[in-house]
Amino acid sequence: MVRLLRSKIVLALFLMILVLSFGVLGYKLLSDFTWIEAVYMTIITVTTVGFSEVKPLDANAKIFTVFLIVTSVFIFGYAISVITEYLLGRSSLQTLKKKKLKKKIEALSNHIVVCGFGRNGMQAADKLKAYKKPFVVIEKNREVIERHEGEILFVEGDANEDEVLLEAGIDRAQYLITAVPDDAANLFIVLSARQLNKKLFIISRASQLNSLTKLQLAGADKVIMPDKIGGDHMASLVVMPDLITFINHLSIEGEHTTNLEEVEIEDLTNQIDCRSIRDLDLRRKTGCTIIGYIDPKGNYLINPEADLILEPKGKVIVLGRAEQIDKLNHMFKIG
Repeated sequence: MVRLLRSKIVLALFLMILVLSFGVLGYKLLSDFTWIEAVYMTIITVTTVGFSEVKPLDANAKIFTVFLIVTSVFIFGYAISVITEYLLGRSSLQTLKKKKLKKKIEALSNHIVVCGFGRNGMQAADKLKAYKKPFVVIEKNREVIERHEGEILFVEGDANEDEVLLEAGIDRAQYLITAVPDDAANLFIVLSARQLNKKLFIISRASQLNSLTKLQLAGADKVIMPDKIGGDHMASLVVMPDLITFINHLSIEGEHTTNLEEVEIEDLTNQIDCRSIRDLDLRRKTGCTIIGYIDPKGNYLINPEADLILEPKGKVIVLGRAEQIDKLNHMFKIG
């Protein structure tokens, strides 16, 4: 529809230029006006403003003027209607898009809200997309939104404002990732989000070390310092290069390259009768190896024993090649 209206606008502009050119040439040839006089006469004629002629017109010039007035009225009328239709159509299209977007966001629950779509926010969104997790991004830069519109659900606005957070469904969300570059902004977002949703799990970015404690006091469950992680990683490549390179080959990026998987015990015990890691027998069934266990209290155990008793609210961390992880997911219908 918009494309058709644009072609109509091009046609209308072409006809307007044509009638103006026709008028200038007509007055120049019929009444021997100068170019400036011909342009002046054409403009006052097609706009019907009613000024007097530059000089008296003969019969031929008067007939030409009548023809020019009638023609220009139709052409300019057509141009105005097309431009009006285009502006109203564009406005209606934008309104329709906003309504559809609002309905999609309102249908979400237990989703993730990502604040900021810079480098860290974009990386978070890519990983969430790879895992097919529902999420909404809050971003105030219109140009950034337009570049990724259609691929991601966006809410345009400042994440510091409660109304914007509520529009993103913060009251129904399960997680919040605030990846704004400014620590003060992240602090306000964490405070606001915690007030709006007490059960929300909040992950915040921090640039300065002294912001870490403040963000935790404000209500952040986890605080990540990307610069510190990057520095530690580079230093580790010097201290233990082969080990770090091996770890870099372990991927949790997507369904075809995943090497690590986090599995809730309930997902397994609902489908097989087991009490311990030995009973699961994942190594024989899928080729995957259990390398970690997280108990219901959040305590981590690396390389758990085979006789470890599994608790319903616990989780196991599984290591395997991509095809083995895929087999695990299909066998136990995980995710």
